[in-house]
Amino acid sequence: MRKFFGRTALAAIAVSMATEALATEWNVSLWGKRRAFTEHVEKLAELVSQKTNGGFTLNLSYGGLSKNRENLDGISIGAFEMAQFCAGYHRDKNPSITVLELPFLGVDSLEKEREISMALYKHPAAVKDLARWNATLLMPSPLPQYNLVGVGDAPKSLGDFDGLTVRATGGIGAAMKSVGAVPTSMSATEVRQAIDSGVVKAVAFAPHAHMSFGVIESGNWWTTNLNPGTVNCPVVVNTDALNALSDEERDALMSSIDEALDHYIDNYNNKTMKAWGPALEERGIEQVTFTQEEIDAFREAAAAPAAAAWVEENGARGLPAQELYDFVLEQINQGS
Repeated sequence: MRKFFGRTALAAIAVSMATEALATEWNVSLWGKRRAFTEHVEKLAELVSQKTNGGFTLNLSYGGLSKNRENLDGISIGAFEMAQFCAGYHRDKNPSITVLELPFLGVDSLEKEREISMALYKHPAAVKDLARWNATLLMPSPLPQYNLVGVGDAPKSLGDFDGLTVRATGGIGAAMKSVGAVPTSMSATEVRQAIDSGVVKAVAFAPHAHMSFGVIESGNWWTTNLNPGTVNCPVVVNTDALNALSDEERDALMSSIDEALDHYIDNYNNKTMKAWGPALEERGIEQVTFTQEEIDAFREAAAAPAAAAWVEENGARGLPAQELYDFVLEQINQGS
């Protein structure tokens, strides 16, 4: 009897070890800390594990695998299987999706940002562009319109931005430059030190980032309605790793994207934005609102020139730039 039990136990152990050996683990490179910006990745990891009974897991690392500006490079060499990055961090590496960072596109909700991003990610030019890095675009990180938190005297008109040093990437940087500001590109993790040391006097961020990276601990004014645009920050996967998944694992991953994005948007709209107003009021941060005439002038100065420059620059790269720009405008105007 003891002999039979021993063999049974050994068989069970062998099966257990085989199951563990067959388990799939992906490393995911993020940065900062868990926040509204990463909630869809957190949810995705939860859903994938549930659907595969722990057979496929996503190990999320906040800065332990790579610097945020090097995440696409890490994906390209298979250093990790999934990563998040922002297009404006390296426009030359992912020019196709920087079209979504052009100023004053007119996207007015996270839901619309999600819809347009997902459509663009399937465009053949975007697929081909990211394929150069062995990357497949999985899902966006929809963000609201950016506004500025700054130090010193609060601007009373757009003319007060002349000469102001501003952390602003991509199209937002181009927009700020059109009103005389001096845009500087830096990663989110560098911003608090930059504003505290005086390297920049203002920071363009979405509300969650102003809170998560401590900008509102230093700032004393905030613009309520500049709304020049936003940044596009996709989650990508290593294409070889994606292709190596079993049918069950791939289905668990891909079928979880919509639910993960639903969770992300619900969390941003109903938690982050509800916390934003009180956070400003608690710190006595002055809220600066510009007249509609000034906003219209800002849009006129920034939108068309930035779009024309983007089309010219990226057309010269060999991208179907005008086609991509028209595609995005068509997506924005659908249902409007």
